Amino acid sequence: EDDMNPRVLKTEGFKHLDRVIDACAKHGIYTILDMHTAPGGQNTDWHSDAGTHIANFWIHKDFQDRYVWLWEQLAKHYKDNTWIAGYNPMNEPTDSEHVRLITLYDRLHDTIRAIDKNHALFWDGNTFASDFSHFGESHKRWTNSAYGIHDYSGYGFPAADELYSGTSEQRRRLRRSYEKKKEWMAQRGLCVWNGEWGPVYARREYEGDATDKINESRYLVLKDQLAIYNEDRLSWSIWLYKDIGFQGMVYVSRETPYMQLFKDFLLKKHRLAADAWGADESHIQQSYAPLIELIKEKVAPTEEQQHIYPWPVWKLENRIGRLSRNILVSEFLVREWAEHFRGKSTEEIDEIAQSFKFSNCNKRDGLNKVLTENASLVAGK
Repeated sequence: EDDMNPRVLKTEGFKHLDRVIDACAKHGIYTILDMHTAPGGQNTDWHSDAGTHIANFWIHKDFQDRYVWLWEQLAKHYKDNTWIAGYNPMNEPTDSEHVRLITLYDRLHDTIRAIDKNHALFWDGNTFASDFSHFGESHKRWTNSAYGIHDYSGYGFPAADELYSGTSEQRRRLRRSYEKKKEWMAQRGLCVWNGEWGPVYARREYEGDATDKINESRYLVLKDQLAIYNEDRLSWSIWLYKDIGFQGMVYVSRETPYMQLFKDFLLKKHRLAADAWGADESHIQQSYAPLIELIKEKVAPTEEQQHIYPWPVWKLENRIGRLSRNILVSEFLVREWAEHFRGKSTEEIDEIAQSFKFSNCNKRDGLNKVLTENASLVAGK
């Protein structure tokens, strides 16, 4: 469907989803369908595709009606597909009132179950799949359900306070963060699924000689998180399955036409910290520090005044970064990115697009080694 023609199904929209599900099935891989962005944007971050930092989904009933309608269509289309393990109805909601999410989940559960009684439902917690404190006894109403956390560790990102080396204190903090997210489920003996997690990795063109040291540290974060999950027999889906760059098992070769064409632009974007995901802010901290200090001194001098949801996932510095860099600065960069294609023929653009083929990607060997060893370990139990 689209905004100008809501609740009118575009059947061609199933084409690529069906193709991926069938491709996985041929290799014995089950699929979980994840509604990553809802009409209006179900969370306050860039990846809900709302274009703002406001989750309008929660304040407009029509967005919610369209979302439920869309799941009706998905349930009808996939109810008999046995290669689908289940549905993850909403990715990383951020309902500032908390109760609206539970009401929506109740409605969605009944809507899907009227059509499809078989597929499992994976319910993400509120506040980016981390907070189940308002779920109460809702699990007693929802059939054949699991509960989704997203267990990203700050040690796996450039903004970490220290380089991870696996000290007892660092491992304690890893475990505490994980256990806090699943506390509600643990108290009730419910099934937990870690639907997203994983570090990001340094790139030699940006981090230079420090690249290998940083990445070895990130692989250790990965290993120690896996040790926790294996001890708990936790099911997980690492985010990098779909990534071919910053986080994935493969990354696009720097020798490809795309990477050569955009080399200078990508370096500029990196130094401006325009991307929200795993941004390295070291190059621009001095530029944003006066704005941060202005707000702290003149507008919100106490921590309580700075508490705007989704605190503490977004502290004051994070909020300023989201609005000023990831929305404002990024908006101005779009045209510069697009200008690289001006004057290119269809054939040239097609050649640039070929840069992202699997055959033009390099393997991230360190990451793949950790995952392969873990798969062998788990299979042997």
